[in-house]
Amino acid sequence: MGPVTGQRLAIAPLTAAAFAPFGEVIEAEGRASYPINAGTARRFDDLARVDVGAAGGKPLVGLCRAEPIALPFRVRLMERHPLGSQAFMPLSPTPFLVVVAPPSPAPRAEAIRAFRSNGRQGINYARGTWHHPLLALERTSDFLILDRGGEGENCEEVPVEDLGLLIGA
Repeated sequence: MGPVTGQRLAIAPLTAAAFAPFGEVIEAEGRASYPINAGTARRFDDLARVDVGAAGGKPLVGLCRAEPIALPFRVRLMERHPLGSQAFMPLSPTPFLVVVAPPSPAPRAEAIRAFRSNGRQGINYARGTWHHPLLALERTSDFLILDRGGEGENCEEVPVEDLGLLIGA
């Protein structure tokens, strides 16, 4: 197989400020907490807005196991959820990539951004935000998913290989 060619998509660190146009970063670092369980644990509340009520939706808790990818990686597919937010929280401290574009009729190459989670951060995609399916790094990784269940079509997928975007070196 020859070299992977195309327009390079830079990978930025995942921060709450940089990710704000696409949703929320789920992390305890720097967030308010309070002691629970007779002082043996701390609780961090209100870390993301779970938006699943449209069209009679209900919260759905799931698990996803993602196989690691190698860089450079060609962006081939984007998806969005028009009826609710979608959150992913890693269950082990392994970095992963987040590829997103703001809500629009279709993702545009100039609007697509890539972020690298530090492995202790999760993400909550805002309703309608375009995103690539999970991109695990280093090893097979499990993620807790908070999603919308119920009636209605809540997943739109579009091929974007023709944009020629590559993530990483």
